[in-house]
Amino acid sequence: MLFFSGADFAQQVVSGLSSGGVYASLALAIVIIYRSTGVVNFAQGEMATFATFIAWSLMNHMSYWPAFALTCLIAFAGGVVVERVVIRPVEGTSVLTIVIVTLGLALVFNGASSWIWGAQVKSFDSPFSTRPIHVAGVAFSIQDIGIIVVSLLLVFALWLFFQFTKVGLALRAAAVNPAESRFVGIRVGWMLALGWGIAAMLGAVAGMMAAPVVFLDPNMMLPILLYAFAAAVLGGLDSPLGAVVGGLLFGVVLNLVSAYSDFVGGTLKLPVGLVVILLVLLFRPQGLLGHTSVRKV
Repeated sequence: MLFFSGADFAQQVVSGLSSGGVYASLALAIVIIYRSTGVVNFAQGEMATFATFIAWSLMNHMSYWPAFALTCLIAFAGGVVVERVVIRPVEGTSVLTIVIVTLGLALVFNGASSWIWGAQVKSFDSPFSTRPIHVAGVAFSIQDIGIIVVSLLLVFALWLFFQFTKVGLALRAAAVNPAESRFVGIRVGWMLALGWGIAAMLGAVAGMMAAPVVFLDPNMMLPILLYAFAAAVLGGLDSPLGAVVGGLLFGVVLNLVSAYSDFVGGTLKLPVGLVVILLVLLFRPQGLLGHTSVRKV
């Protein structure tokens, strides 16, 4: 075991929250689609990577934040198109069919990223400095704090959208009870497409926040997607709040375990994510904030 001072522990926690913010964004995207369709989108990471490559291309012609905003809009439109063109035709078929379709989408987006931009690793600019800020003797990276702030602002904006807008309320209604929503005039099909668009935008944000740290290549989001799945399962696949809590908590725990344990280190972080998924499914399948499904016999 390794031992750290209180300052080192605080730094590990902040770094874990930074990673957890990325996991939370992608986990939230997974949860939104799962609540809308009852299916886990296994292409979420590859769609996020593709959007991040688009941002990388745009940044050759404009500064970071305009490219960030434009990429979010492109990702949103792309998510809507994917739902309308690919997912809509198989809606109502077996869950296995839709899972296979999302796996096929993952291969398509991964191959497209390699074909268009190449397989070599690329550096990705960050809007935040890596310069540390010293607070009470503890050095915090501006980049880590910036990622946390962006992630929390995004979650807050989504909360406002779902709570206080007619479209957000309609989307929630369509996800919870599509049959009754149709009776009151809600266009459930387009609400599902909107959910895919929002999820794609969240994935793009996660990719753009992660790329400066892990660097950009076609397989960039593979480990992050696994961590996001673990976060979504930990928080509850039907709970957006659980996805955020699970992402932040999982990021901190994973960072502390890898820092404090010689055995885990940086090489066994992926197996830790798999173990978390397995344990949660065994002992609390609904997650920390999810709801237990009750079936009448």
